[in-house]
Amino acid sequence: MVGMTMMRTWVEPVVMGSQVASAFYDTALLLVVKNYYNQTNSTAPSHLLQDAQQKAVSNFYIIYNLVLGLSPLVSAYGLSKLGDNIHRKIPICLPLLGYLGSKSLLLLLMLLDWPIEVMYGAAAFNGLTGGFTTFWAGIMALGSLGSSESRRSLRLIIIELVYGLAGFLGSMASGYLFVGFSNRYREGTVLVSCSIACYAFCLLYSIFVLVVPKSAPSCTAKAKGVEEIGGQVPACTGAAESAQPSESSSKTPVTPSKLIIIILFVAAILYDLAVVGAMNVLPLFLLREPLSWNAVQIGYGNAAGYAIFITSFLGVFVFSRYLRDITMIIIGVVSFTTGVLIMAFVQWTFLFYIARAVMLFALIPLPTIRSMLSKHVEGSSYGKVFVLLQLSLVITGVVTSTVFNKIYQSTLNWYSGFCFILSFLAGCLSLLPLSIVAIKQHSTTGSFQILTK
Repeated sequence: MVGMTMMRTWVEPVVMGSQVASAFYDTALLLVVKNYYNQTNSTAPSHLLQDAQQKAVSNFYIIYNLVLGLSPLVSAYGLSKLGDNIHRKIPICLPLLGYLGSKSLLLLLMLLDWPIEVMYGAAAFNGLTGGFTTFWAGIMALGSLGSSESRRSLRLIIIELVYGLAGFLGSMASGYLFVGFSNRYREGTVLVSCSIACYAFCLLYSIFVLVVPKSAPSCTAKAKGVEEIGGQVPACTGAAESAQPSESSSKTPVTPSKLIIIILFVAAILYDLAVVGAMNVLPLFLLREPLSWNAVQIGYGNAAGYAIFITSFLGVFVFSRYLRDITMIIIGVVSFTTGVLIMAFVQWTFLFYIARAVMLFALIPLPTIRSMLSKHVEGSSYGKVFVLLQLSLVITGVVTSTVFNKIYQSTLNWYSGFCFILSFLAGCLSLLPLSIVAIKQHSTTGSFQILTK
């Protein structure tokens, strides 16, 4: 009975189901938008039609990403506060309801031949109900509850890994589901229906099955209470032991280094600019010559992107034993910038996968930067610092998405990989503030131990 209750506290089923649904939806939306702007009936040359289609799809995603990125800013803070004060499920269930509604609009658009602009309203509804920002914060909050400090990082990394694996599997299947059953149903309706079904499962699971876990401190308090009467609580021993160092360390004040905090913010923003710029243009790049991918190939390409979750997780798992945080960040930046530079010269499918393979550690920098920030501020300031960082990244992502899409439109006729060159340069710029942090740490350690522990 106790084991069943513990299993009901796991958020992994919600993470997996929602991410599979998201992978289905992303592939479906891209191909639906592409088909909507298909101009095969025109008498213009094929290359001009392809360029016109690329610009139309790019313009759609500029507006769509703006709405999707900015609308959660209206509700995310309020929903998270409700989760803290009223019930932890609110930041999970409301975004899932928004996901369900917005994805249903895509299905209606396909069945009823509505204009593609309906998806702007779907993005707004998704954002106003919290969107991914609120949903992921709620998932992280539940993942943190009930886990001791010594195991919390591992717990959250496992959730991230489940997220990546689910996206990988969903992307692998999405292309087949989009074109499958086309002899019986309209193309893509099965894929979108599967996405909606996954979101419906996640919402129902979150409401009726998921249980908010008890926090670890209650277990520690229980252990202390038993110790007062001379007893022992073996199940709580680990938690009690892990709590002792945190109590002693909390008495040691952390000296905030404003310069390092600012430098890390700059590095994170520059790196996010590089990643968002490249990844927003990449789906459009895959649709046109020289690759001209179909639905199945796009699914495989998205799956290769999700595989980076696995390799980055393994990288952190191994590197953290031997290397310092700043070294791991630099490895991740170099991995991404090298891969995106290769992407700029992709002419064949195999070269795309080589570029993706080189990016195997691309997800390491941002989580590790957050870890470093936590070591330079007081515990009471974690929320404020992380909110400021996330707000900076959201604004950066929205602006970058718009600018890079416009640049892509202007350069696709003479060099379609130009945006990847810009991403490479932005990634290289992020190494400059990271080098400053490394130098400052070197001055405090006085040796090359800045690179290794």
